[in-house]
Amino acid sequence: MPDGLELFLAGLAALAAGVVNALAGGGTLITFPALTFLGVPAVSANVTNTVALCPGYIGGTWAQRNDLRGQSARLWMVVPAGAIGGLLGGFLLLQTGEKLFRELVPYLILLASGLLAVQDAVRTWLAKRLSQGRTAKLERWTPLVAGLGSVYGGYFGAGLGVILMAALGLTLEDSMTRLNALKQSISLATNVAAAIFFLFSGQVVWQIALAMAAGALIGGTLGGKIAGKIKPSTLRWTVIGIGLVVSVVYFVKG
Repeated sequence: MPDGLELFLAGLAALAAGVVNALAGGGTLITFPALTFLGVPAVSANVTNTVALCPGYIGGTWAQRNDLRGQSARLWMVVPAGAIGGLLGGFLLLQTGEKLFRELVPYLILLASGLLAVQDAVRTWLAKRLSQGRTAKLERWTPLVAGLGSVYGGYFGAGLGVILMAALGLTLEDSMTRLNALKQSISLATNVAAAIFFLFSGQVVWQIALAMAAGALIGGTLGGKIAGKIKPSTLRWTVIGIGLVVSVVYFVKG
């Protein structure tokens, strides 16, 4: 049973993650290490983090609903793929086991940090590709690439948005805004499916999850209000630095 201080610290970490996710992405690189440092086992920390931060994806998708107009056919393809991928990733996580997952954690955090680091490069490449107006006729492959990315999202999740944007850019021709809205819908489906699966796992630390959900909601609201006052790139590289330090700590701890 977590005490009041642990609940406060978990909520504070989620608040910071909510701000980071609203401005730059990568909030999981704050909340997941915070939970393990509070003594929550790695698998339970990942499961609790997924459940706690899930409502943030609902708000993000709702905010971009206008950019989903005219994309109903695509949504029918990619949302089920995202949900299936999220379920599979969640299943794989629970099958991994605590010891193996702890060994994988520093590599997963390094991967997530690397994905954040190349985010701007991916966006630049994507904008250039879309401006060239190439019609690759690869749209039928979109559910597959989205589903594969969503497996990672259900398993760990940090940096999922970068993976999905790159995948969508490979198979679809559209504006960045509309692809981003589509990415948000896939992320929502992935995380909701994984979270529902985790509800029956017995791994959710509910007191912490509720404290984090409240913190993430406040943080997301604050992030929206201070947007434009903080450079997203500065915040992103700060989070990347945190991720690198955390991964080194995990490596040292073995």
